[in-house]
Amino acid sequence: MIDWGRSLWPRASRPLATILLCGVVATSLQGCIEMAIGTAVMGTLAATDRRTLGAQTEDKAIAVKAETRLPQMFGDTAHVNTNSFNRRVLLTGEVRDERAKAEVEREVTAIQAVKSVVNELVIASPSSFSDRANDTLLTSKVKASFIDTKDLYANSIKVVTERSVVYLMGRVTQREANIATEISRGVSGVQKVVKVFELIDDEEYRRLTTTNGSATDK
Repeated sequence: MIDWGRSLWPRASRPLATILLCGVVATSLQGCIEMAIGTAVMGTLAATDRRTLGAQTEDKAIAVKAETRLPQMFGDTAHVNTNSFNRRVLLTGEVRDERAKAEVEREVTAIQAVKSVVNELVIASPSSFSDRANDTLLTSKVKASFIDTKDLYANSIKVVTERSVVYLMGRVTQREANIATEISRGVSGVQKVVKVFELIDDEEYRRLTTTNGSATDK
């Protein structure tokens, strides 16, 4: 008597196992490809950034430490965004009172490698989801406006939007700062533009663009 269960399962299981194995391999390869692409893109951005690699690394570490500590201190009573550029930290968002605003600044100032803090926190209830979605959209619109602008290298400027107020960070020349500010003011929905730039002179600009290959001859 033939045991159909035993005789059919090996034949049926082999194609199934093959499919599963191919799926695993494909997923692994996809991960490798994405990792390779991600690494290439990040490498390009790092090479064209006007900060040193050390500063870029420290800026990431500062943001991670702040994003870990602050929620533990304030929970849902505050909404604080921390952006660090060249070790200079911009604080935006909402806190319940002046005491909380000062506490946030002290906590962030104490983080290793932080040079200075620009405290733009406001006393108000945490912003709504729709407000934050609108801020994200405005940030995208401002960045898009920078891309095709002559004499402006978009990757040298960090855009942060909070409550429809645009904050501009980066190491730029006075000319670049002026151009970026005027463009941002012209974007529909932007209520105000706050410059948090670190200005560099023309000599440093030429040195950086020659070294990084980030000149914008358009």
